[in-house]
Amino acid sequence: MADTLRFLQDELENFKQIARVLKPSAGEIPRLAGVDIAGLSLPLSGEFGGDHVVYLDFNRRYDLDALIRRARDAGKTEVAAKLEDNRRRAGILVVDVAGHRLTDAMVAAMLHQAFLLGSYYELEQYGEITTRLFRHIKTRFFESTNIQKLVAMLYGEISDRGRFRYISAGHPTPLVFSREFGKLVSLEPERRRTKGLVGLSRATDFPVNEIDLLSSGDILILATDGVTEHADGTYIADELPRLLAGAADLSASEICDRLVASIPAFAPPTDDVTAVVVKRS
Repeated sequence: MADTLRFLQDELENFKQIARVLKPSAGEIPRLAGVDIAGLSLPLSGEFGGDHVVYLDFNRRYDLDALIRRARDAGKTEVAAKLEDNRRRAGILVVDVAGHRLTDAMVAAMLHQAFLLGSYYELEQYGEITTRLFRHIKTRFFESTNIQKLVAMLYGEISDRGRFRYISAGHPTPLVFSREFGKLVSLEPERRRTKGLVGLSRATDFPVNEIDLLSSGDILILATDGVTEHADGTYIADELPRLLAGAADLSASEICDRLVASIPAFAPPTDDVTAVVVKRS
């Protein structure tokens, strides 16, 4: 019995070591004129969890010059023009795989790789990332494998003018704090989130929604339900508006630091906690 237990412990540790190697990085936080971006991720159980973030700094992750040159050489002038537009925007993917275990982190890692590979193909073919990619991801994860995990996902692109365009599959609606009004502002559900969408495994289409950060100091937060449902939703109803009201002159990174301290102080977390803060500067 003791030998069996030691064997299982060794196997678990070996699996953890493999997971540490395979665990993907979110990538470099995008640098975009007029926009400040930072993120936080706090797994509920140790170093692994089901939440994951991927940043796409198009200027640094991809060789846009080479892509544009190849598109022009092939006579794809429209594709080349769209590739040029990527210089003025950045992409953010937020994923929440149901659960907090090592296996859930592995599902997130698989989605990470599928997303990045698909993104490069999309840029080559169309000059931009389209909703086709997410339909293909849905097929890959829920129609051609035995993965039964519910995955909530939000992908959006922020421009240097403060416009955020996004698609959502079962993910919490983005939060927007207006500096002008000094409060979290409501987004119109029929315009901002696909009605009836409860998860990537059930999504059939991905309409594109838009949010404009019009004023310097406006704050956009992309948070998993570990934040939006924290303490039965009382955190974002009571504590988060107060925190953001005092953050008018703080950077996105400093706001993340305050969130890291504030969330567990308000109530013990019961889920992975992940958020990306985007601030119009």
